[in-house]
Amino acid sequence: MTGFRTPLGRARGLGSAKHGVGDFIGQRVSAVALLFLVAWGVWSAVILARGDYETARQWLATPVNAALASLLALAGFFHMQIGMRAIIEDYIGRPTSRTGLLILNAFVCWGGAALTVVCLLKVAVGGGAI
Repeated sequence: MTGFRTPLGRARGLGSAKHGVGDFIGQRVSAVALLFLVAWGVWSAVILARGDYETARQWLATPVNAALASLLALAGFFHMQIGMRAIIEDYIGRPTSRTGLLILNAFVCWGGAALTVVCLLKVAVGGGAI
């Protein structure tokens, strides 16, 4: 019976789900942003390695450094979420397991990003470590 279907009819339902391009672009843009942010982060860590906690707190209290550190964390967690989502979607076959892992992935990535930014801001405003 499949011999009567047109080539378009056989191909329907086998293509993308229309979200792959957005993930591809998001991953590439976050990777480019991370190139610069990680270079800045390594340079900053080398400079801060010579100081104590108060030196690092004063450094983080400047708005540019706090913003760049927050952007580094956010871009890193966003990039990680997209990469893990692609791995889960490609290699986990059971729909219930896939759905559970995708939800867990979102919670871990966005929870980690939120916790990191809150900790950075807490240190930046002088509240100390948690």
